[in-house]
Amino acid sequence: MKTEHKIIFGDAKELKELKNESVDLMITSPPYPMIQMWDEIFGKQNPEITKALKEENGERAFELMNKELDKVWREVYRVLKIGGIACINIGDATRSIKGKFQIYTNHARILNYCLSLGFHALPEILWVKETNKPDKFMGSGMLPVGAYVTLEHEHILILRKNDKREFNKPEQKDNRQRSAFFWEERNMWFSDRWKDINGVFQKLNHSKLRERSGAYPIELTYRLINMFSIQGDVVLDPFLGTGTTTLGAMASGRSSIGYEIDNNFKEFIEDRINEIKNIVDEYVKDRLERHLEFIKKRQEENKEIKYVNKNYNFPVVTRQETNLYIPKIKEIIKKEKNLFEVEHLF
Repeated sequence: MKTEHKIIFGDAKELKELKNESVDLMITSPPYPMIQMWDEIFGKQNPEITKALKEENGERAFELMNKELDKVWREVYRVLKIGGIACINIGDATRSIKGKFQIYTNHARILNYCLSLGFHALPEILWVKETNKPDKFMGSGMLPVGAYVTLEHEHILILRKNDKREFNKPEQKDNRQRSAFFWEERNMWFSDRWKDINGVFQKLNHSKLRERSGAYPIELTYRLINMFSIQGDVVLDPFLGTGTTTLGAMASGRSSIGYEIDNNFKEFIEDRINEIKNIVDEYVKDRLERHLEFIKKRQEENKEIKYVNKNYNFPVVTRQETNLYIPKIKEIIKKEKNLFEVEHLF
């Protein structure tokens, strides 16, 4: 099987290269409104944002920043297929304006707008990113009333376009079965609190890139892609950044399209693509080893295991896992500028 991965350096407010209902899954983490490291980027989109910040009008700045994101969510809704899923990783912001400390609820603002577009909200995930830094607490220290709760989680909003996706054709059903995940993975992945994935805050060693980029790890995109798409699907990221969603799609046997407004990321993304084959080999090895450890423990506890996976010839808990196959990368070919083809081992 072959998948294609296209990177478009341009503004995602107009996904003009994409036809209506051409994408199966969208995963992204946009710039977070009212987080100071993103002020400059938002200000370039609309000078009124910079003006509002200088005037210390936090509510206006918050709304104007989100209005810029609204343009992208509107396009995402257009290009998603019926039954397609959108996953948005977003954190709320805390900030002092005019000496007053408050929270800006980005997740609620984005969710409300997406619902107005016609999305259906599904149960979301809280991505817990605990920190043990001694200075993590804000406010008056040990004194009551003036201390503030520390934000140690982000939201992964999960939205569906219209009705549930259907798999009616025999080849669709076969592909869905091949794309299954292990029973024990399902129990962990579909929890509404993720505490086993660490956040990534990257220092970008490149003179033309902004100093730092808040990036989610490949593990997060890999998991979401396996949860909400099947092999061969098309995955979109309108805020590609360092290319993590592209890497997750390559690792999962899905095609991808990524938009990034800053073309200085090109070299950085290509460097990461060149490293992904070895990372995928480790992911596949780890998933299989974890499953075998789970089966061994289950057998030691004398719990019944009825089924055998046809591709790996090892026990599985349910009938739905019997055709499961985890794709590996055989070769990555750069076909043309910003277009890559991946040949997968099956």
